[in-house]
Amino acid sequence: MYKKSILKWVGLAFVSLTYTACSLPNLVQRTANTAVPATFNNSQDTTNTAKMKWKEFFTDPNLTALIDTALQHNQELNITLQEIQIAQNEVRARKGEYLPFVGLRGGAGVDKVARYTNIGAMEATTDIKPEKEIPEPLPDFMVGAYATWEVDIWHKLHNAKRAALSRYLSSVEGKNFMVTNLIAEIANSYFELLALDNQLAIVKQNIEIQNNALQIVKLQKEATRVTELAVRRFQAQVLNTQSLQYNIQQRITETENRINFLVGRYPQPVQRNNQAFDNLIPKPIQAGIPAQLLSNRPDIKQAELELAAAKLDVKVAKAMFYPSLGISAGIGYQAFNPTYLLKPESLLYTLAGDLAAPLVNKNAIKSVFNSANAKQIQAVYNYERTILNANMEVANQLAKISNLEKSFNLKSQEVEALTQSIDISNNLFRSARADYMEVLLTQRDALESRFDLVETRMQQMNAMVDIYRALGGGWN
Repeated sequence: MYKKSILKWVGLAFVSLTYTACSLPNLVQRTANTAVPATFNNSQDTTNTAKMKWKEFFTDPNLTALIDTALQHNQELNITLQEIQIAQNEVRARKGEYLPFVGLRGGAGVDKVARYTNIGAMEATTDIKPEKEIPEPLPDFMVGAYATWEVDIWHKLHNAKRAALSRYLSSVEGKNFMVTNLIAEIANSYFELLALDNQLAIVKQNIEIQNNALQIVKLQKEATRVTELAVRRFQAQVLNTQSLQYNIQQRITETENRINFLVGRYPQPVQRNNQAFDNLIPKPIQAGIPAQLLSNRPDIKQAELELAAAKLDVKVAKAMFYPSLGISAGIGYQAFNPTYLLKPESLLYTLAGDLAAPLVNKNAIKSVFNSANAKQIQAVYNYERTILNANMEVANQLAKISNLEKSFNLKSQEVEALTQSIDISNNLFRSARADYMEVLLTQRDALESRFDLVETRMQQMNAMVDIYRALGGGWN
């Protein structure tokens, strides 16, 4: 009889499996295209600046102190660290699902059967000796252990655990990518702050030069060599430059507070060497080869792990169409009197197997499978897009570094020429060989050119930081 029962269940399982296999939705698979160009600039040199640790790449002690503080106190980074902890706990939870659940159970209760029920009527008509009567109401005491286990025949639970593990590793790479961006943002803001300090010093120098020119014009007006119009134009130029000073001071305050926010502290002055900007020279960058981005860039590794997790999710969803086997067991003691509880006659045990498979109305399971399949395709495209974007970023920054270097050299010559022209125009003005408009225009052009030179140097430093980030440096 037991053999027939087993054969019946096996037969049902086989029929269910056959029917399920025939009714599976179509699986759309797409392989990610990870092919990248052979080189960035026709060089096969594999030396890569991204391998440098950020403390070696950035040597300014004030900047490294800011980065150190940010890595400890930046709120967004700390939020991400908690997300990693959540992902790690998810891995533990998934691992526990394919192991047996074992627990202890104990209970006590009382039961009074109504007289006019089938059980009550049977007890009333049963001839039981007085000393053997069933207590009324009937107490019930029980203590024992129980276990349940879903046998992972189709690796559904194991694949779910592996998907959770991939997402945990993905969250770690996400944290690394955030560290890279955080370091780059602090460095760029720091160099911007140095540039603003430099521009403020230029403005103050120009205010002094313009004030001297204004005094000369006033003396020349007294000598009737110029009119009141010249005095007013020079005075307006001084006022315009003075207003520019306060605009720069406001930008300095905002940049300082941007840095303070990134390092997780309230507004306060940012320690820096104001004289260091003139001596800043961008570091030489070695880009290596594009294939190195696949291992250097945390966002690419994150996308790769998300793709692996999405593929495992498809396997988990596919396994939901197949029968699941569950086993439950229990052992313990149960009696209506505590004094009988530990006697051999009170021993009870149970062992059961449960086989279940979906046959009709599988819309919910099909929807889960189709969604997992679509997310897998989505993850493939995201992986390809991340690789493409990384290559574009490096190519753009390499071109920017080259062009900014040429631009800086030309602007340096422009500043030198215009700085000399200020003295020339002043001398010509004193000897009445140039009018005041030539002096004003020369001073304005010289100020703008010096501003542009500082701006170009700042862009060079930012490009150096951005190429380091684009190559995947900073997180290690």
